[in-house]
Amino acid sequence: MAAGEEEGQAAEPEAMAEPEVAAEEPRSFKDLGVTDVLCEACDQLGWKVPTKIQVEAIPVALQGRDIIGLAETGSGKTGAFALPILQALLETPQRLFALVLTPTRELAFQISEQFEALGSSIGVQTTVIVGGIDTMSQSLALAKKPHVIIATPGRLVDHLENTKGFNLRALKFLVMDEADRILNMDFETEVDKILKVIPRDRKTFLFSATMTKKVQKLQRAALKNPVKCAVSSKYQTVEKLQQYYIFIPSKFKDSYLVYILNELAGNSFMIFCSTCNNTQRTALLLRNLGFTAIPLHGQMSQNKRLGALNKFKAKARSILLATDVASRGLDIPHVDVVINFDIPTHSKDYIHRVGRTARAGRSGKSITFVTQYDVELFQRIEHLIGKKLPAFPMQEEEVMMLTERVAEAQRFARMELREQGEKKRSRNDDDDTEEAIGVRNKVAGGKKKKRKA
Repeated sequence: MAAGEEEGQAAEPEAMAEPEVAAEEPRSFKDLGVTDVLCEACDQLGWKVPTKIQVEAIPVALQGRDIIGLAETGSGKTGAFALPILQALLETPQRLFALVLTPTRELAFQISEQFEALGSSIGVQTTVIVGGIDTMSQSLALAKKPHVIIATPGRLVDHLENTKGFNLRALKFLVMDEADRILNMDFETEVDKILKVIPRDRKTFLFSATMTKKVQKLQRAALKNPVKCAVSSKYQTVEKLQQYYIFIPSKFKDSYLVYILNELAGNSFMIFCSTCNNTQRTALLLRNLGFTAIPLHGQMSQNKRLGALNKFKAKARSILLATDVASRGLDIPHVDVVINFDIPTHSKDYIHRVGRTARAGRSGKSITFVTQYDVELFQRIEHLIGKKLPAFPMQEEEVMMLTERVAEAQRFARMELREQGEKKRSRNDDDDTEEAIGVRNKVAGGKKKKRKA
């Protein structure tokens, strides 16, 4: 089953409880015009009731119109574009039928899972084209001419320029998912190159959580007379999300983190750091203190990244430390608490980070660490979401009691990072912290000797 954005859609009791609403609003995918075989696929995925963006976008897409979909993360966007594409593919089967552009590799794999789950009964073939994976095997996959390609812009342009015999001249559908993020990551030139080599006579769906100037420019260049489907016009976070902040001196950040993880033990956590290095360091620090933490960042190989994500999804790890690479689009159903260990520099990223919890009707918590250097950024976030956040209740004395143990763990984490750096230079490989046990064993041995002395 696909672990996609719309998992858990059955949790929409309002639509079932009030019969009078049913008369005005479509109650099922069939009412939206989705064909029987795809309705069955939705049913098997547990999607009982269409989400708001699906209600708005699917009927318009089935009429053959271009779409701009504005919807916050976790709103069911993937289904809103996947179902119309699969229905059109059923009517006119063709290879290299649709292209979905996404900003991050993880999101590409997730969208691919959704297409395969929805299209399994009709034999849909998809290929994911992203960086961090061998280009030769990707060229072979493209030579088989899949129905749907899900790609990050940079790697797709590589193949368009260098892979013999591969072109998108027959393409019928283009989707840009998280368009604001694609453009923020400076993929503009790649997107321009892709738009130049695909047919003008196509359907285009542009989905974005925020409407930026760049997205408006792209809309004018790529879409013909589009229909706007907006689910949320202002920036907002889900009502069932309890948001807090903690004001702390920056040198005690690690101790406060450990205190919160102890206070809220039993929950699953997603902790956001600003850099790959800090993600790795904090994961090592928490491991040394006995927490089951796993990192996810851009300097890990693609296999390690997917492995980390799968361990967390399977609940084999309760703490995922991530950079913003993981803040968009990822649907991990069971995140209970999001911690902004490093405050996001772009206020809009706050919305996407905290959107990892309280998904599909569930409740969740978010806690943002604010140091003396972050006050202005924090005020911008409060201004953006239009509310003042309460402080998370803390016992300062208890935090201070942790500082000695945390300082020791920090020292070990630094040693392990150094050892990993040396290994990487000698072996030129990405190391997941789970393999960096050498230092820990040395340290344990050293402690025993000390005790004997």
